[in-house]
Amino acid sequence: MEHMILHLKDTFPFLAEEGQDPTVQVYLPDNLTEMGWDDRRHPCLMICPGGGYGFCSQREAEPIALQFLAEGFDVFVLNYSTAPHRFPNQLRQVAAVVELIHQNASAWHCDTEHIALMGFSAGGHLAAQYANAYDIPEVREAFPDSKGVQASILCYPVITADPAHGHMGSFENLLGHMPLTAQEQRDFSCENLVSRRTPPTFLWHTAADAVVPVANSLLYAQTLAENEVPVEMHIFPYGAHGLSTATEQTNNSLELNVSRNAVWMEYVKNWLNMTFERK
Repeated sequence: MEHMILHLKDTFPFLAEEGQDPTVQVYLPDNLTEMGWDDRRHPCLMICPGGGYGFCSQREAEPIALQFLAEGFDVFVLNYSTAPHRFPNQLRQVAAVVELIHQNASAWHCDTEHIALMGFSAGGHLAAQYANAYDIPEVREAFPDSKGVQASILCYPVITADPAHGHMGSFENLLGHMPLTAQEQRDFSCENLVSRRTPPTFLWHTAADAVVPVANSLLYAQTLAENEVPVEMHIFPYGAHGLSTATEQTNNSLELNVSRNAVWMEYVKNWLNMTFERK
């Protein structure tokens, strides 16, 4: 395995504006040359941790990355800018990592036709927004050839900016003010961004989530279905917000009925193998 921490400003100096220093942790599995896999290409997974756009959670970073490294993925954990840095900085940083994957595809053995974007909580909002809006003017100003992804995985995601269901603290951190205008509520609600070009999506949430209501995932799944986008969704009855792996590795304590949610990891691995047609 190769592990690197890259500062995005080293490749894209404009990402250092206002003192920003977004980084990406890169985890690359070794190719087993004794099996003749000298130039085997690996599917890629980029992870956007949660944290309400106020910080990036450690629990939703390396513990997740190592699960997929073991499955043969090139994994990229984006430590994106958070408050007081605002939209569109975060989207541009996702675009930067996608660009790095394409630029280094040969050296890193990346299969650039199979890139998945995973996000947790507010990172789920970032992932959903990029999956649908990677080519909006605010991104294209920085990356004229910004590229999409082929799958998205949204874990208890912040989706809607509607105050009836939204985690409004995330949007205050992202946009720098509250309340939002009616236009901002529409534009930053990811359920309004879905179209037939939205990539296949995996969702999971808990019905008991009191921080980001399960309605966020339900709204997104409904619009995916309306647009005939392949979607798999799992709603677990118990468990608070931010479970990450739903194991003791990322939680101080777990009740039995919550620890059963850890099966989401196997569900998503199977879904990715199916979506990317891997055996």
